[in-house]
Amino acid sequence: MCVFCKIINGEIPSFKIYETEDLVAFLDISQATKGHTLIVPKKHFENLLALDEETLKKISVAQKEVANILSKKLGTSAFNFVNNCGSVAGQSVMHVHFHVIPRYENDDFKMHIVEHEPNFEELAKLHKEITE
Repeated sequence: MCVFCKIINGEIPSFKIYETEDLVAFLDISQATKGHTLIVPKKHFENLLALDEETLKKISVAQKEVANILSKKLGTSAFNFVNNCGSVAGQSVMHVHFHVIPRYENDDFKMHIVEHEPNFEELAKLHKEITE
């Protein structure tokens, strides 16, 4: 049984801040920033690609609810919403989960997206590969 299933079953303690019949949201033990929270479906799904649409919709609503809770209690209105899908993408627990990471002025959390000049020829080739 995975660590999140053990948390859901009460075998491992957690600090829950939001819960529904299908989902639970609890503080991440790593706390990338103050209030960093994980939203986890109670039913085990390995990753986003295995998730059913109804649960995904409920997670989407929960992301907003959790962000509103954190915003009200911690005084921030900026967030990163992150899902790592698969080990190559950084998923370390193979139970789908979504990070809600509050952002603050001058916090040290970094998400690296490298900006560069667009290559429209390469984008056109990629688009063709994806859509044909």
